[in-house]
Amino acid sequence: MNAWPDRRVMVTGGGGFLGTATVKRLEAAGVHEIFVPRSSQYDLRIADGVRSALAAGRPDVVIHLAAVVGGIGANRENPGRFFYENAAMGVELMEQSRLAGVEKFVQIGTVCSYPKFTPVPFREDDLWNGYPEETNAPYGLAKKMLLVQGQAYRQQYGFDVIHLIPVNLYGPGDNFDPASSHVIPALIKKCVDAIERGDDHIDVWGTGSASREFLYVDDAAEAIVRATERYDDGDPVNLGTGTEITIRDLVDLIANITGFRGQVRWDTSKPDGQPRRALDTSRARERFGFVAKTSFEEGLRATIRWYEGIRSDRATSAARG
Repeated sequence: MNAWPDRRVMVTGGGGFLGTATVKRLEAAGVHEIFVPRSSQYDLRIADGVRSALAAGRPDVVIHLAAVVGGIGANRENPGRFFYENAAMGVELMEQSRLAGVEKFVQIGTVCSYPKFTPVPFREDDLWNGYPEETNAPYGLAKKMLLVQGQAYRQQYGFDVIHLIPVNLYGPGDNFDPASSHVIPALIKKCVDAIERGDDHIDVWGTGSASREFLYVDDAAEAIVRATERYDDGDPVNLGTGTEITIRDLVDLIANITGFRGQVRWDTSKPDGQPRRALDTSRARERFGFVAKTSFEEGLRATIRWYEGIRSDRATSAARG
């Protein structure tokens, strides 16, 4: 792809957690024209809404970050919605972008697309060797169908579609709503809330034996922009750090950083989700030179500081009336 300053970029989901970080990274790379279609103005699940957004933004490049996502609980409660909305958005965006003459389409997939019992570390070639973990399979499969679409469009139309698979993200600006948050913000909120209320325990889903890998949001944004600049192939690419931590150790680490000293009660009636999750990140390093920079503890401390700051600001505003 040619130099950034000559390119108009549309970022769906650009006002969200990963989107905000990606827009900042694009601006730092010298992109002058960035269009973020808002859901209140453009319904990206339907062709007319996508066409209107493309007409307004006139992009050379589309980075599709918009998604309907959540943790295990949200996935269990909304399997139909998560499948339909993610599939519909991706299918229409890719097709209408092709028809509009977009130069490059960057599709963000999900680690939930991997089979439940994928050998660790997850390699991209293992994506089709089984069915995803049941609690998030509809979401994961919807995203995986967009990998198929992108590869088919590359084969038939020569459309430059790349597919990136980030592992679980975290960082300042994450979603801390307990109804839909992922594990790190959910645990941070539990610990901070317990400290403020003086509670002597927190309740955590599962057994703590499952493992996860986490990628700091600014590192993920760097990877996306770097891949957009340098990667032009149909093979999916993992984005991660290549390291994993058990949920039990994660809880201990967050409790230690936040200062929570109470008891952790494990609700083993609730699911653990996928047993292990850690990626082989060699393809990203080899194909476009991405290596994550932020250490996990450094990223956690930044996330916790951000959340505590937001709560403090809200408390101050409430006190002032």
